[in-house]
Amino acid sequence: MERAVEALAERVRPDLIVASGDLTHRGRRAQHERAHRLLTGLGAPVLAVPGNHDLPYTVPARFVRPWAEFERVWGTTEPTHASPALHVIGLNSARPYRQQGGVLRDAQLRAAGERLAAAADDAYRVAVLHHHLLGAPWRAARKRPVAHRNRVLRELIGAGADLILAGHIHQAAVSERHEFEVVGGDVRAAVVSIAPGLGRPRPNRLGEARGLHVYDVGERTLTGRTYVWRAGDWGLTAERVFPRGLGPLPLTEEEAAAAHPAR
Repeated sequence: MERAVEALAERVRPDLIVASGDLTHRGRRAQHERAHRLLTGLGAPVLAVPGNHDLPYTVPARFVRPWAEFERVWGTTEPTHASPALHVIGLNSARPYRQQGGVLRDAQLRAAGERLAAAADDAYRVAVLHHHLLGAPWRAARKRPVAHRNRVLRELIGAGADLILAGHIHQAAVSERHEFEVVGGDVRAAVVSIAPGLGRPRPNRLGEARGLHVYDVGERTLTGRTYVWRAGDWGLTAERVFPRGLGPLPLTEEEAAAAHPAR
């Protein structure tokens, strides 16, 4: 699998690799180091946030030094990537006292607004956390979304996030705000996405997938491609195009002709 990830990265040539948590299974040093070697060896900057599996599994380390191993290899649990075209902020939603659920505190949301506001004028703004804000309805209920997710969603979109990335549920889901929220007026498009993750599905665990998303940010659109692991390689299984900024996607010539037939 690792060689196939490297080959896909060579084909896609990403400007940034985003890891939305659960880089390890038990939060052990060797697991963190292996994930770091793999991701940083793909030839692009990496922005990583921790997930619930990246916490130490044992007590007292889980509560006394929960982020020591993660920060040892990644530097921080809330990184920022800033360029003229792309501005990405990482948010740590994992908590030592919660096995599955996640939280973003008020102070984190306020700081997220300030961090997004610091983006360059034309930059595409992305927020990344581990715990999901939407998900497939067949996933087990114990995989809880981030606490107060409606408020978190409103706060991040209101602060300017164009794309919100997450993981946690081992399934892919992507949706634009008009698909889950009725909004009046001409409002900015915003996309919420969950990546299924690179890890191998656990034995006898139904409802888990293996894949990744690749996003291409254009001047007027965001294109999201979903790759899934099949037959020993990453296969493209879906492609969706979303509007960027205000207004819907423009109609093609065929769609326009069908919508307004000549009389």
